[in-house]
Amino acid sequence: MALSNSWHSLFAQVVTLADTILFDFLISMETQLTWYGHAAFKIKSATGKTLLIDPWIENPVFTGGKDELAGLDRVDLIFLTHGHSDHVGNAVEIGKRTGATLVSNFDLSAAMISVLGYPEAQTSNETTGHLGGELSLLGGEARVQFVPAWHGSSVQRDEGTPPIYSGNPTGLIIALRNGPTIYHTGDTDLFSDMALVKQFRKIDVMLVCIGDHYTMGPARAAEAVKLVAPKTVIPMHYGTFPVLTGTPEAFERELKKRKVKARLRVMYAGEAVTLDSNVKS
Repeated sequence: MALSNSWHSLFAQVVTLADTILFDFLISMETQLTWYGHAAFKIKSATGKTLLIDPWIENPVFTGGKDELAGLDRVDLIFLTHGHSDHVGNAVEIGKRTGATLVSNFDLSAAMISVLGYPEAQTSNETTGHLGGELSLLGGEARVQFVPAWHGSSVQRDEGTPPIYSGNPTGLIIALRNGPTIYHTGDTDLFSDMALVKQFRKIDVMLVCIGDHYTMGPARAAEAVKLVAPKTVIPMHYGTFPVLTGTPEAFERELKKRKVKARLRVMYAGEAVTLDSNVKS
């Protein structure tokens, strides 16, 4: 009887260990999205790859920016929508420290190297594209397509030097293997061709600027969401400066006016959320 009890105890321990390993495995298979404030995001893929978008980590609304920046010791890809300093942010510092590959359009990539000193060895034809083009990255784990954005794009070495043109601004459609498809609008106004996005890829998560003044405000952003028809929408690029007056509350009202079906998810700076691991791209 004592031997039987011992076997039962051992079996229970093995089952518990197996459950723990399975739970950890399932957690690791999920995609995580972190918002740093403004237009800066981190995507942690199901396989553990780290992707950054417009990484202005030390922006005014993210109080933990300094510590977060210091802790980013492994980054695989840095995506940039355009060259303005509030989007390029800490990209060069992160790239030099981690060896991250830069992903952007051709003109912006060239400007990042020649003007701001991004390591040229961490860019290539395989990770540089342009409007309408789609790139396969990380051995096919991620794909990105560059889509239009109505804005401007230039880089500056510092405030005392003139801005250097850095090509067309873009939005980014990032599709993860066995994970969600994410559309980061970049800085843009509403335009009718946004409706074409859903004809080529169903968007699971739309990261949309709502701040007004330099981009579309809540009403026009809500109209953009209606055109794209994502499953979930996350507002960004608001509240960083006083002139960015658009708010999530106003955005929600505008979505309701238009009877938009997308789920609104308002994040706080530094928050990480788990995206649906069952979504197939």
